[in-house]
Amino acid sequence: MNLLPVDDAIAAILRRVPEPVAETVPLAEAAGRVLLAPLVARHDQPPFNASAMDGYAMRAVDVTAGHRLRVVGISQAGAGFAGAVGADEAVRIFTGAPVPDGADTVIMQEEAVVDGDFVSFTAPPRLGHSIRPLGNDFARGQTLVEAGMLIAPMQLAVAAAANAATLTVARRPRIALLATGDELVLPGAELGPDQIVASNSFGLRPLLAPYAADVIDHGIARDDRDALRGKLEAVFAGAPDVVVTTGGASVGDHDIVQDILLELGVTLDFWRINMRPGKPLMFGTRGKTLIFGLPGNPVSAMVTALVFIRPALRAWLGYTGATTWRLPLAAATPPNTARRHFMRAQLVHGTNGPALLPIAQTDSGHTSSLAHADMLIVQPEHDPGQKAGAIVEALAIDAF
Repeated sequence: MNLLPVDDAIAAILRRVPEPVAETVPLAEAAGRVLLAPLVARHDQPPFNASAMDGYAMRAVDVTAGHRLRVVGISQAGAGFAGAVGADEAVRIFTGAPVPDGADTVIMQEEAVVDGDFVSFTAPPRLGHSIRPLGNDFARGQTLVEAGMLIAPMQLAVAAAANAATLTVARRPRIALLATGDELVLPGAELGPDQIVASNSFGLRPLLAPYAADVIDHGIARDDRDALRGKLEAVFAGAPDVVVTTGGASVGDHDIVQDILLELGVTLDFWRINMRPGKPLMFGTRGKTLIFGLPGNPVSAMVTALVFIRPALRAWLGYTGATTWRLPLAAATPPNTARRHFMRAQLVHGTNGPALLPIAQTDSGHTSSLAHADMLIVQPEHDPGQKAGAIVEALAIDAF
């Protein structure tokens, strides 16, 4: 069976991803969600000409050396001066307060000399200085946050400033995880002969959680047909949108996950990818549920999740952010084989800026090297190797 190219596999997966579905959430619950309808300003901000500092508002033409202005009132945030500023008049003003009608400049209090009800200034006026004009921040009808953007703290702040009580975001999928293998035990257990600690779900759950309404970990299924079938039936009974299994994706005598999935009505799209690490990846569907069968080797499981599941979930949410970086190499890369290599690398910061330092370790079970990686260099098939300084494509491991 021929190995499917990585790009073809990603395209096949994306064809199965449904269009984003909108839901409305309160602003306080929108952090970390993907905006599905653009945030459009419904008022001008500021909604009036506002002072940018504490000081005095007046007509610039009235400020001349040695000339005093009469202070006729106060304008403060939430309680503006009701009248207008006339010739030879000034209003005491505070940051954020409305600039009174007639005033066209503000001089800060540090440059003011107060004498009873009069004020003079030690600095010349500058027309319009220290005034934030109406709509200076944003204007009615302006798009403040585009659809497809992740709602982070700065986007929440502008949404609040725009008086948006709710936002329209993409509905997040429900994800189910299941690890398989007789050899697996949970962290903290005493290791018996031939046993290893199950790590995949502990990495996958936080990796997938930012995109999901919930991620349910169904634990470990043993390499027994009846036990595995029972576990998978329980998984599907929860009607998840996405099912992710780890282990049993190869062709060994005990790799029975594919057989049981087919018996349970899964339509398999493909199961071997031209990549390393992570060749034995399965993908299929059961009704509207997407099924990912990841390799059992922990590095392969995490890398295939980054390369295939993360783009699927981004598409599910309508996320439009960048998915790849292009950075220089801090050291040379070796020649590649016929399979696309997702090479572990550290993001280092030198005198010339950020660069990618390749990690030589390529073993698909070597979790400690993956733990030291910030990026995955995307090394093309048959790449002859690149010299230090060459610009290469990379995936950020911790990006959304």
